[in-house]
Amino acid sequence: MEGEGGGEGEEEAEDAVVLSSRLSRGRRQQVDVRLTRRVLTWKDVKKTTKCGNVGFGHFSGTAACHSVQVCEIVAVQDGDGTHPITEPAEGEAVAKQHKKPHPHAFTVCYVRRSVQHRWLSQDVTFCCSHQGLQQQWITAVQQNLNLLSNRPRSLLVFINPHGGRQLAVWIYDRKVAPLLARAGVSADVIITERANHARDHLREQRGNLDKYDGVMCVGGDGMFSEVLHGLVSGTQANHGVDQDLPDARLVPCSLRIGIIPAGSTDCVCYSTTGINDPVTSALHIILGDSQPMDVCSVHSDATFLRYSVSLLGYGFYGDVLANSERNRWMGPLRYDLAGVRTFLSHQYYEGSVWFVPAPETQRLPGVREQCVARCHVCQQGSCSEKMELKHLSDDEDKFIKGSGGEWRVVQGKFLAINMATMSCACPRSPQGLSPSAHLADGTADLILVRGCSRFGFFRHLLRHTNADDQFDHSFVEVHRVRRFRFQPKNQQLCVAPEDPSGAEKGTKTHTFSPICRAGDEVPAQSTWTCDGEMLPHAAIQVRVQGKLIRLFARGIEHQ
Repeated sequence: MEGEGGGEGEEEAEDAVVLSSRLSRGRRQQVDVRLTRRVLTWKDVKKTTKCGNVGFGHFSGTAACHSVQVCEIVAVQDGDGTHPITEPAEGEAVAKQHKKPHPHAFTVCYVRRSVQHRWLSQDVTFCCSHQGLQQQWITAVQQNLNLLSNRPRSLLVFINPHGGRQLAVWIYDRKVAPLLARAGVSADVIITERANHARDHLREQRGNLDKYDGVMCVGGDGMFSEVLHGLVSGTQANHGVDQDLPDARLVPCSLRIGIIPAGSTDCVCYSTTGINDPVTSALHIILGDSQPMDVCSVHSDATFLRYSVSLLGYGFYGDVLANSERNRWMGPLRYDLAGVRTFLSHQYYEGSVWFVPAPETQRLPGVREQCVARCHVCQQGSCSEKMELKHLSDDEDKFIKGSGGEWRVVQGKFLAINMATMSCACPRSPQGLSPSAHLADGTADLILVRGCSRFGFFRHLLRHTNADDQFDHSFVEVHRVRRFRFQPKNQQLCVAPEDPSGAEKGTKTHTFSPICRAGDEVPAQSTWTCDGEMLPHAAIQVRVQGKLIRLFARGIEHQ
């Protein structure tokens, strides 16, 4: 009972009026403005006649009421707040912004939602009767904003000037930097000069990042991957975790990552905000949103290869990447050409896919329940993840000893083997490769496309661009998994004996060894693409690391 009373008391305190006044917008329009801990509201006050030609008397009629959550206020400042990237209020002429400001005005900048998950920076200006009232309002709103401890105050910013259409510097200077300055967020900017510049800087400075509240990258998915690898690798080094151990439980990163889209695809940004718009992403960062995200660690034997947050692809997508690398001079057009060539070749690959399925409550990747803001699937996944860790280890030992355990195997010929940690949505594929994949449930969707006709495969690819069910073809199967291994046909999974050189007793090392004999036909092998980068090994093992990083994002909101 005491807990219930306390909760009600807190809600009453948040709803209590902090400040209330009758102010004006412009010279004639009067508004009643009220501020609580949670909401800023203003209501137009309209004068109407009593009847016919009888004189004007009282305030009546229907008045427009507006409200803004305090947590979605970007900034408050004195003056009219004229800003080049601020959108005019609906029904207001742009010319009104250039009128001489009221001497005792203050402006509140807040987030306004538009179509297709786009966020805009909106201004509302109030005029006070005297300077004391103006300062009282500015102080009250600013004090409420200061209570929002999740907002970043200092960011480390990396800008890739060569990614995508090479507009990253212009996007940051014109669209992002003014918003950060207005919100009082300081930024240390580094323009990258080479590949892996951001990754190496974060590794080298891993002990000097405490002064920042987050890291922001301006670029495409490749730029984000650099920041991801730098932060995760640095965090593991700080905590003495060996990344080369496939069974290592990685330590989550403390710094959040912000993404300003400026690449060719911007898959990660699109899958976490619903749009690849720089202003929208900047506002997510300023408001201090936090979206946890799973990361896959990829190994070959006992060697760490890469981290993946979007797509691991073997077969079709791996071949598309490999073919496109030969024509980098063509720019983004090279992916279209490589896609056509790869589709026409219709190459399939033989091998064995081993995986540990997710718990029964999570084994529904075909159900069209998309990951959204405050996703209940991800919240449930985090609860079951800790319980599942011990069972995964036990099952792995059973698998190594040959009893199978919870490990399952699928063998055959595959046109594509894809593992998606998120939906992998982008402008060309609004639903994504796996529409119901979740960002932080501790699982990934394993999609196996078996050998089929060209027409059948074309129908499967076409469904990436529309809202039809992608998994209802007989040659496509999908599994929600925690771990995954792949071995090509010409290799077999072996278990090395216990390491006599001092390895911990009972430790097993997984290796892949060729089993082709002289004169045997060597099966064709593809290349793995890991978030747009090629891996040097075909035989890999993958583990989903739950909630390893956090983004400055809210998730995709219902509209």
